[in-house]
Parts: sequence; C-alpha cells; structure tokens
Amino acid sequence: MDELAFRPTHVAPPGGLTSWAAPDPAQPTSPLDALLPLQLIGRTGDWAQVLCSNGWTTWVDGRLLVSLPGVPPTAAGPPARTADPRPALAEAEGALARYRSLLEDLAAGGTDLETFRDRAHGLRIGLVVDGERLWVYDPVHDRWCYCDGLQLRTYAVGNRPSPPAGRAPGTDEPTRLAEP
Repeated sequence: MDELAFRPTHVAPPGGLTSWAAPDPAQPTSPLDALLPLQLIGRTGDWAQVLCSNGWTTWVDGRLLVSLPGVPPTAAGPPARTADPRPALAEAEGALARYRSLLEDLAAGGTDLETFRDRAHGLRIGLVVDGERLWVYDPVHDRWCYCDGLQLRTYAVGNRPSPPAGRAPGTDEPTRLAEP
C-alpha cells in the first residue's frame, strides 16, 4: 500500500471496534484496535467499509466511527429523500428557547444562579449552518448529524447515556408536542 495515499478520515472508538468481512452480522472478523486510523471508503446504510492503516479493508458499524477533522462527507449517489433534518432543527430551536427562558429569568432576578444551573443541567444544543451544509446535535441519541441539503446522516456519536424515555434533555417534564 502506498503510505502517501492513505488519508485517515476516522479512528476506531477508544474501546476498539468489531468488524465484519461483509455488511452481514453473520460474518464477524477480528476486532479493530482502539483509536486505529481508518479511511472511510464506502457506506451501505449504517455499515461502513473502511481501509485500515495497515492496508486491511473491513466493514464496521459506521455509527461508531470517530470522525477526524477534515472535509465533511458528501451525498453518495443520486439525490434521494432520506432522514429529514427539520425535526432535529425543531429540537435545537426548542432547546435554545428553553435556555433563553432560563437565562431571561436569571437576568430578571426571578431565579438564582443555583436554580439556573439545576434547570439547565443536561441541556445540550449544537447547530452549525455553513451555506447549504448543516451540522446539528441530536441530544436524544447523543450524536452529531450532517446534512448537505439532501441527506441527514450520523456524523459522530458520543457516549453520554440517553435521557429517560419521554423526557427532553435539560427538563424535568416529559416532552410534549406543541399544537399548531
């Protein structure tokens, strides 16, 4: 393998990564070492085909790959409707509104700093828009998603535990749908 041609795009997560000979759970192979440099060469659903730094090619659960800084992924194949980014944007809007409300209450003297911290605990918001490109944090699944205008897909996965079912992060009440 030409070492100059290998350009890592990801690494295996700190705990290592199970791998498969094909995108088929019935064909497991040797696990990948923790933080092994990998180059993403293809995707099939949640499966990712990677080239390892030692020249070996294998399939892994692409949702578990740790992205390295660099050029964001682009849509593969013809334009198609996949995951809709609007619910993730609505979640980010709602989280920002909750934070703004908490901050306004603190600034107006309606609450103290300790109460503000308690109520904001666990609230996470992440949103980057750069032209047609969008990175949005999904707090329910603790992952960053990337959208190029056509596809929303997992870009990086965290390791925070998910909030209890039916509860929005940073709140003590179940998630409610707003009426139009």
